[in-house]
Amino acid sequence: MPRNSPPAQPPASHAVPIRTVRFSAAATVRDASAEVAVEAPVNIVYGNMPYAVMMTTPSDLEDFVAGFSLTEGIIRGIDEIRSIVVTPQDEGIVATVELAPGRFREHLARRRNLSGRTACGLCGVETLTDLPTAQTACRADLPIAADAIARALAELDTHQQLNRLTRSVHAAAWCDRGGAILAVREDVGRHNALDKLIGARLRAGHDGSDGFMMVTSRASFEMVEKAAIFGAGTLVAISAPTSLAIERANALGLTLVCIARADSATVFAGRLADTVESAAR
Repeated sequence: MPRNSPPAQPPASHAVPIRTVRFSAAATVRDASAEVAVEAPVNIVYGNMPYAVMMTTPSDLEDFVAGFSLTEGIIRGIDEIRSIVVTPQDEGIVATVELAPGRFREHLARRRNLSGRTACGLCGVETLTDLPTAQTACRADLPIAADAIARALAELDTHQQLNRLTRSVHAAAWCDRGGAILAVREDVGRHNALDKLIGARLRAGHDGSDGFMMVTSRASFEMVEKAAIFGAGTLVAISAPTSLAIERANALGLTLVCIARADSATVFAGRLADTVESAAR
């Protein structure tokens, strides 16, 4: 897919005035400023057909649209996107996607109505048969080592530049099999952050076979499905999983590691290798 050079996009954060009150016997008030994450409406349009308005952080929007298109089932591969044009407007941002002709005809046959979501990944789905699901089980890759996950966890905070400023955004990271973090995307929405990461890897020509995903959120059904649709074999989440996430991970053969902390993590589906060295064998 050719890269586009869109107009300057809005900043991912901006400063706002704040007043901090200290609760103590000698109460004090201090005026200052703080960085807050920008949340903006992005209207995703396929051809001349509006599809969804997503509330997202306006950074890495081409990555977001590419990943969203894959995990929503609009495309099956990055070669089905001809171009993505991002156009800031007064009331928000329009991302216009040109699909390959055959794929656009199939898209026209689908009926979907989504509106302004940052958290719920299933808003607008009209029937249970419309749920986006991975079509095949994950590849039977060698398991990821526990110490690779520990390394990625130790490094993750240093890659979350927007969160250091705002303390209000999620991150999704792609890590190699040794635990080195290769790519990170951030957003106010956990699904958006994961779609951005998937889009970035797709547009760089990578698939899900060369490492694992890590997210700074709970592991829900949608997060497991998105990881599996991309082809990842392991998903690591900072928070806990839902019952359906565990069920789907087991059905898809995806290793699901949650409640990941500096000193421990819990495997809810699949398995880990003992060490990086054993994972390489």
